[in-house]
Amino acid sequence: MIIEREQDVTAAALAVMERTSDPRLRQIMVSLVKHLHDFVRDVRLTEKEFRDATAVIAELGKLTTDTHNEVVLMAGSLGVSPLVCLLNNGDQGNTETDQSLLGPFWRLNSPRVENGGSIVRSETPGAPLFVNGRVVDRDGRPVAGAEVDVWHASPVGLYENQDPDQADMNLRGKFTTDQDGRFAFRSVMMVGYPIPTNGVVGRLLAAQGRHPYRPAHLHALIFKPGFKVLISQVYDPNDPHIDSDVQFGVTQALIGKFQRHDAPHPTMRDVATPWYSLDHTYRLEAGEAVLPRPPIK
Repeated sequence: MIIEREQDVTAAALAVMERTSDPRLRQIMVSLVKHLHDFVRDVRLTEKEFRDATAVIAELGKLTTDTHNEVVLMAGSLGVSPLVCLLNNGDQGNTETDQSLLGPFWRLNSPRVENGGSIVRSETPGAPLFVNGRVVDRDGRPVAGAEVDVWHASPVGLYENQDPDQADMNLRGKFTTDQDGRFAFRSVMMVGYPIPTNGVVGRLLAAQGRHPYRPAHLHALIFKPGFKVLISQVYDPNDPHIDSDVQFGVTQALIGKFQRHDAPHPTMRDVATPWYSLDHTYRLEAGEAVLPRPPIK
């Protein structure tokens, strides 16, 4: 098509997209072109703004490394990651779900730990935390033999791959549920933390006057054939940023019951006070067990 006016550009692009052989890819590309072209017209995008935007996209890629994923960080900061999660779970967004966004810090090969063991691998200041988890199906029946991968930030607000003072795989571990669907481990109480702000995402937050904080949370990724992989986060309701998560990830279903204990631990004399406990049940949905692509190595 020879372009005669600006409307012809959209018509020509859509005609090409319509020739895409894969039906789903065709649907996505047609809709993408329609919305992108409508967006350009809606904001009357200038040539300078277009060049700046393409530079930002290129920078997102350059800032993504083996230990940091700026693209995933941006997706969460725009609310895209939580939206995709909620649309694809909980009866397509109609009911509560234990699913949450994966985030940019999951690593594939965390070490296996026996039930009840510790995931603390280097000196890590913080109050002791004891987690008792249970994995069930949608009908509440225990799921035995599920692989539960957990990870969280340290009490200084950093994951171990961000912090040279922590041992490799500190505060990460992989457990297997018992016949009652249970797993347990010891760690230290996590705190809320700021997401990295030395890149594109940081500039966006500054321009919008937004804080960079995520409320304290525990990650879990649960794998069991016959079930959809559960990616979850459990949040501390006492965190000051529980209602203003920079990544829009907090839902009512994901608020946990982190309990503070000021009395001595009933069985372990080496546990200082205060100490914390978390009892939480994770619910799996039937589906295909496919692990996500790790955002970092």
